Amino acid sequence: MTKPIPHNQQAFADVLKQIQHSRQKVFAHINTALIDLYWHIGQFISEKVNSQAWGKAVVKELALYIAQQDPELKGFSDKNLWRMKQFFETYHSDKTLSPLVRELPWTHNTLIFSRCKSADERAYYLRLSIKEGYSSRELDRQISASHFERAEIGNQKLSAVLRELHPNIHNTLKDNYVLEFLGLPK
Repeated sequence: MTKPIPHNQQAFADVLKQIQHSRQKVFAHINTALIDLYWHIGQFISEKVNSQAWGKAVVKELALYIAQQDPELKGFSDKNLWRMKQFFETYHSDKTLSPLVRELPWTHNTLIFSRCKSADERAYYLRLSIKEGYSSRELDRQISASHFERAEIGNQKLSAVLRELHPNIHNTLKDNYVLEFLGLPK
């Protein structure tokens, strides 16, 4: 392949940026559609469990049916179907968080709803992941390092007057550092 002429480099870079931007938009749309699918499957299973007493055996049959009817489909094991139910039940009544879950991949969502103990903690990690663009590995690290708890403790140390005068001051004055890689004693 021949190298582009130098005076066309910027124009070529602009075209490449457009292609990459469009690809990112497509991936975002696919992710939203997938999360919506998992939401609806979780809602369906939740309703069946509540109204028709579906249990582990029926959900296992559903997973088996899906696998037999469309062997190409992945991600619909009985374990993952139960996660979809848990996902729906965790967020369906929360009008502020349910739109946020559609902005993150499934792995991020499972990390958050399965490991966070409160709605406040889930909201914190959802917003942080969206804002910072965390990979699932980095999100897992932040949850394991108790980033939420450390942020809350830091905010409680602020004086009431300072919080009242500057309502958006949370996490402004104090940076948190996670130094577990140093192997220091606690």
